[in-house]
Amino acid sequence: MASRLQALISSQRSLLHDVSHELRSPLARLQAAIGLARQSPERLEASLERIEREAERLAELVGQVLTLSRLEAGAASSPLARQESVDLVDLVASVAADADFEARASGRQVSFAGEGEIMADVQGELLQRAIENVVRNAVRHTAPETTVEVAVTGQSGECALVSVADRGPGVPPAELDAIFEPFFRGTGSQAGPGFGLALPSPAGRSWLTGAR
Repeated sequence: MASRLQALISSQRSLLHDVSHELRSPLARLQAAIGLARQSPERLEASLERIEREAERLAELVGQVLTLSRLEAGAASSPLARQESVDLVDLVASVAADADFEARASGRQVSFAGEGEIMADVQGELLQRAIENVVRNAVRHTAPETTVEVAVTGQSGECALVSVADRGPGVPPAELDAIFEPFFRGTGSQAGPGFGLALPSPAGRSWLTGAR
């Protein structure tokens, strides 16, 4: 138990360090944009766009950290974790439709496969966020002019399987055990957007499973 407690303390310290590091970059860009706006009024519009963009990134990061905190503290005590009866086919189809609308702007597509009704008692909002994170990461990493394939299969009251297949470079096998750690980013994604709080796109295919 002492080893477990020490590991938890070390994990919390590491998380605080990583959060501080992730917050520092957008804050620095915010300060730079404010300074530029003061020094060059003619570039005010561009500076305001940068400020708005970095503010959105900060809001997204803080929101993801709060969600992570709720999950680690015990999601059952959170209003976001309200159990409800949800049709998984409709939920995943909605996520796929939204992602397809976003993906087409970058020359990509998202397809959905799923039929009938798969009812499950789940924490609907949290489950939708988790699936959306996987699908959006798949869209981000899939090659241009390709389609991300999203599917859900199963039966009400039994195990349901959600699969997300992309056409991206994948994750090196050595990193597969670490990709679900908070703030972890694969070696091939360091230059891309995001904070490492969402679920990365594993080697061409991501799996989410759940039971009623």
